Amino acid sequence: MLSERFTAAIDYARIAHADQTRKGTAIPYLQHLLGVASLVLEYGGDEDQAIAGLLHDVLEDCGEAHASAIGERFGARVLAIVRGCTDGTAEAKAGLTDPGARRRDWLRRKQGYLNHLAHASDEMLLVSGCDKLHNARAIVGDLERAAVGPRVFQRFTGGRDGTLTYYRLLADLFTQRGSAMAPAIEIEVERMHALAGEPACRAG
Repeated sequence: MLSERFTAAIDYARIAHADQTRKGTAIPYLQHLLGVASLVLEYGGDEDQAIAGLLHDVLEDCGEAHASAIGERFGARVLAIVRGCTDGTAEAKAGLTDPGARRRDWLRRKQGYLNHLAHASDEMLLVSGCDKLHNARAIVGDLERAAVGPRVFQRFTGGRDGTLTYYRLLADLFTQRGSAMAPAIEIEVERMHALAGEPACRAG
């Protein structure tokens, strides 16, 4: 059963991300966080993991100052999972205004995050995988909409090729780790590549 801690985490995420929307849309960012938490529960996660799903982007999008509050209100385990799902902070990203620097930083962060996931705990991997699954489904949904289509990749620092490659590598990694959501991610990545006109070759 979910407790009042889960309800408090929803409210914390709502307030922290209050002025944020999904990339290129008017959809409140909370929609993504609720979706991730729902997937965490669907794939067998417990309340702490579901709370981490709600809060997984707080440090990255809202700032490192939230770390102590998350630890105090929701516990060290939740904070550890949130940190494990974070590949950069809002403060670090804010200092990058040059497109070339942003691209290089994106590549460095994504390579580092893939290396991190290869050795991450199973409990953190579940939350990360549900985040990536929800994001992949959103990209595929936009690719299928005539009003958006391939232009969806313009929203991402990695562009079309970088985004496709990153999700292919993520799908391979979650499969190799035997993560519960790996088959679902594989389906979305295959569809993503097909809609983008690229073969989705698996590693190895």
